[in-house]
Amino acid sequence: MPPERLQYAELTESFSTMQSFPVGTTVTYVCRPGYMRIPGKSLNRTCGEDLRWSQTEEFCAARRCTHPGELENGIVHVTDLTFGSEATFSCHTGFRIRGNSEITCVVKNKGVDWDGVVPFCERVPCEPPPTIANGYYTEAAEYVYQTTVTYKCNDALKGEDPYSLVGTPSIFCTLDEDLNGVWSGPPPQCKVVKCENPKVQNGKKVTGFGPLYSYGHSVAFECDPGYFMIGQDVITCQENNTWYPPKPTCEEITEDRCGAPKISHGQVIPLQSEYRSGESVRLRCNPHCAFPDGAEEITVTCQGQNTWSSVQNCACKPVHSDSSPVISHGRVIYGQKPEYSVGDSVTIECYAGYTLHGSDRIVYMGEGKWSPEVPTCHLSAYVIAIICVITVVLVFLAAFWVYKKFFSQGGSYTVDENCKETCILKTNVPAEMEETEQMN
Repeated sequence: MPPERLQYAELTESFSTMQSFPVGTTVTYVCRPGYMRIPGKSLNRTCGEDLRWSQTEEFCAARRCTHPGELENGIVHVTDLTFGSEATFSCHTGFRIRGNSEITCVVKNKGVDWDGVVPFCERVPCEPPPTIANGYYTEAAEYVYQTTVTYKCNDALKGEDPYSLVGTPSIFCTLDEDLNGVWSGPPPQCKVVKCENPKVQNGKKVTGFGPLYSYGHSVAFECDPGYFMIGQDVITCQENNTWYPPKPTCEEITEDRCGAPKISHGQVIPLQSEYRSGESVRLRCNPHCAFPDGAEEITVTCQGQNTWSSVQNCACKPVHSDSSPVISHGRVIYGQKPEYSVGDSVTIECYAGYTLHGSDRIVYMGEGKWSPEVPTCHLSAYVIAIICVITVVLVFLAAFWVYKKFFSQGGSYTVDENCKETCILKTNVPAEMEETEQMN
């Protein structure tokens, strides 16, 4: 019977057509395409008297493709480089593959090579940002992942009311669930916003004086002596031409009433417009804040005539942001802040001699996270090559110095065999001394 089929080799042509193999027949194999012979291994097998073919070690090994190379802004996944193996490619967040995402090591030109080229990763594009009435945005050369645009309103014509920018002034290109490029939110609007001049009976403005109140303008009030305030002392003009919160009122102080206690960096629980004498409320500090004695919450009681038993303000500790990106061998060159809000972006560069791996522009997503991930700076291949060359040169010079010092002295020398402790090298012996020694 013919020998079993081998994955890595096949019978030579002279044996491949044989139908019967008598005892003692020796067949010869040749490596299949994609494999090469292992030196020293036999290519022959013989049919024995037990009608079994002689066992043999594997004599062909799979050829290897060279590494496909690096993928900028992406990752190359390779577990093996032998014939038949595959290399797959994936891009970092915000980038997408252009080309084949997978290539295979195949037979090519009497050897093996990849059946495709390394693709490239391009930034995910966004459609041009939406236009707005009575306004414009800062244009960019292209609108791709992490591109930020900022909107501004047109100047009003002479005699017309100015426009106010209502909404978030900047939007940026980000990704949706399907990894397509979308803008982070709707654009702002440019609107004419006018709020009426607010007035409080038995009270007065302390800040925010002006004949015209537009979007975002604020006014602060205080009550006249003998009156206490019900409501918030600061109100702001909203986009719908109204004030929020509503204007406060100033009520006359009486024996049995108190207005809500005023507390900075904290809140009143429960919050009401007024309280009766003897009612108690809790004052709770905001996070990272506390009262002078360290407590985060106290209880106070209305004593009438708008007086509370013990009203204190909360003191807050500075909050240090741990969201600032840390780049080893690199730095933030644009957009650095002590604290970041969602949507803030920074631009990063590596120090001289280092190469950036990742995106040079990242956007803060909140909770200490950046998108895409904070890049890293690796020593550039050029610098590594220079270091290697310098190392090789230094090793060569050291070897040459050792050779010259100990193995290549000028002239000949002999060693006195009778010398046991100190050997005197006879180097460059003058000719007349040699002749004298010969005569003796």
